[in-house]
Amino acid sequence: MNQKVSVIVPVYNTEEFLQECLQSIAGQSYIDLQVIIVNDASTDQSHKIIDQFVTQDHRFECITNHKRMGVGYCRNLAIKQATGEYVYFVDSDDMLHEKAIEYLLQGDKPNTIYTGHVVKIDKKDSIEDSTKEQEEESLRTKSLPHFEFYKRMAVSSALFPLEVIKSLDLKFDEKVDSYSELSFLMPIYKQYKIVMGKNSYYYRRVRNDPITNPSLGQRERDVLLQDFADIYSRLKKEYENNNEAVSKYLDIQLIRLYRSKFILLMKEEDKKKSAFETLSTIMKLVSYNQLKKQNVVIRGELKALQKGQYKKYFRLLGFHHFVRDTKKSMTSVNKFYRQIYRGIFMKMPLNDKKVVFGSFLGKQYADSPKAIYEYMTKHYPDYEFVWVFNETGRKLPGKAKQVKRLSLAYYYHLATAKYWVSNMRQPLHLKKREGNVFLETWHGTPLKRLVFDMDEVYSANPKYKKNFYQQSRLWDYLIAANPYSSEIFKSAFKFDKKMLEYGYPRNDTLYQNNNGEYITKVKKSLNMPLDKKVVLYAPTWRDDEFYEAGKYKFDLKFDLQKLRDKLGDDYIIILRMHYFIADNLNIDGFEGFVYNMSKHDDIADLYLISDILITDYSSVFFDYSNLRRPILYYAYDLEKYRDQLRGFYLDYENQMPGPILKTTDEIINAVQHIDQIEEDYKEKYDEFYEKICCWETGHATEKIVQEVFKK
Repeated sequence: MNQKVSVIVPVYNTEEFLQECLQSIAGQSYIDLQVIIVNDASTDQSHKIIDQFVTQDHRFECITNHKRMGVGYCRNLAIKQATGEYVYFVDSDDMLHEKAIEYLLQGDKPNTIYTGHVVKIDKKDSIEDSTKEQEEESLRTKSLPHFEFYKRMAVSSALFPLEVIKSLDLKFDEKVDSYSELSFLMPIYKQYKIVMGKNSYYYRRVRNDPITNPSLGQRERDVLLQDFADIYSRLKKEYENNNEAVSKYLDIQLIRLYRSKFILLMKEEDKKKSAFETLSTIMKLVSYNQLKKQNVVIRGELKALQKGQYKKYFRLLGFHHFVRDTKKSMTSVNKFYRQIYRGIFMKMPLNDKKVVFGSFLGKQYADSPKAIYEYMTKHYPDYEFVWVFNETGRKLPGKAKQVKRLSLAYYYHLATAKYWVSNMRQPLHLKKREGNVFLETWHGTPLKRLVFDMDEVYSANPKYKKNFYQQSRLWDYLIAANPYSSEIFKSAFKFDKKMLEYGYPRNDTLYQNNNGEYITKVKKSLNMPLDKKVVLYAPTWRDDEFYEAGKYKFDLKFDLQKLRDKLGDDYIIILRMHYFIADNLNIDGFEGFVYNMSKHDDIADLYLISDILITDYSSVFFDYSNLRRPILYYAYDLEKYRDQLRGFYLDYENQMPGPILKTTDEIINAVQHIDQIEEDYKEKYDEFYEKICCWETGHATEKIVQEVFKK
């Protein structure tokens, strides 16, 4: 292997991924490389990362565009500077296996394109899992059917001889961003043998934020359709009379994309007319031979598109969706309910005085939805109220109906109620009707960075940001407890509708019921001693501690025996774990000292009966600060949590209104000297209170209800 390889990397605003990408190229086992980076007028810090590699590694060079020209232009520009015998294209958010290029070059036969496996990943750590069975040996190859390679419509992961590129004047299309590879690939379609290197891996990153900075393939479907229609039309006209194989390939790709991507545009009311017109135009170019190979349903749709028959097309499409949805609905009870929800309940009249409430995904009767409901039962008696629970049969004030979450009744009431009140996101399959009003109360003031303020999402769901964006588009109102939260929610949720800035309804009780009579009543109801002080321990969950999607774990990180020995004469401890955490904590042997109140509905009652709060990064301390009682921060994993998992909005080590503790002994010492800690942190606590509690008056519920539920 004595061939030089020119690696071409177009860059546009990928600073989040670029270091890993370029490092994976610099660290290749095959070192005879020319790395041409084209900075396409990036506006982020990508240029600094590029400069670092160009300075430190003589193989790296950079071309900078002064205005954005697009990926096709960048690749064409770099090809002119290429000096290697082969060219290898890498996208700037992707990565390579350390021997990706070496394995491909072991073939090195003329008139052959060598390509490797393309593996989708959502973060760097998943590379190890995706290739753990990879065989460490010489190149093992197999011939790859042409269509299997070309259906990717991508050039990444393949070695192209530079001589072929220049002799055929292969160019990327510069008029479109997505699918620009087609113009490069079509002149060599079926002209060269394709060989797959079994041990060569190209890692294609699935960006976790396709909303703020999507990859080309993650852009909106209507944008993808316009790009494909543009290049398809031009290539089809160029090849239809002189290259039957290419013409057939283009038709197959169009129909494949129609069925997988573009057909979904027909569900979007504001886009379906334009999508129909675009598809109708390009479907006229599809050959009859490809049409007749489709099943009768798809064939009917494509013919209607070709003839521009708008009403007929949507009639056929409606039947198509009905048959498909009906078939799916037969696979489970819940899918059957969803079919009834979409097909029947969503067509029923809206009840303008029906309100559906939910709290923590049906787990609790608590939080701001509870406060709003209890106010409305007294002041809006003519309204119909429905509560959603995982288990019904709860004792509630008022006359609310209770329905089981995801039951048929649940779908009926959500489809026919004008108002939804929830402190969480709703399932993706729920649809908002014209006239629906969604009041999102949310469930806390954020310390940890949220959604679009996070770079990476180390959790069980790599589609977190995309799903959150779709779900939050349904919110009409969002409650912020303070100016600090209001600004964060606008950024983190990309929320641009009505922000309700009156404080949290759930915190009204902290002002209205902060008295001895109420506190004694709650303690008695929970069978707790009246002669001991109460320490409430309420930690958050860790994004990286989960068994699988939706199943989280948590372990106590302090010594309960030592705590009881030192504090048990004067204190009891209440444990309140985050609702995501699935474990049932084992506190056997600590009865009378430790009380697990994780399943108690209303944490506000636990605030009121507690003399001290111990937390970590949970938002509970924002609410608790309304009581002006001491707060201790047990942050045993501060460095990891702050630097690796989420990051904070506040300067945790300098702005918290209480000491940061990391051991059981420090907890004991702080509790034993709590009066001194209150004195030491009084000024900082006062500043924090003014920042966080300035909107709280005990009347947030009244103000919010009067604005949203106009009589």
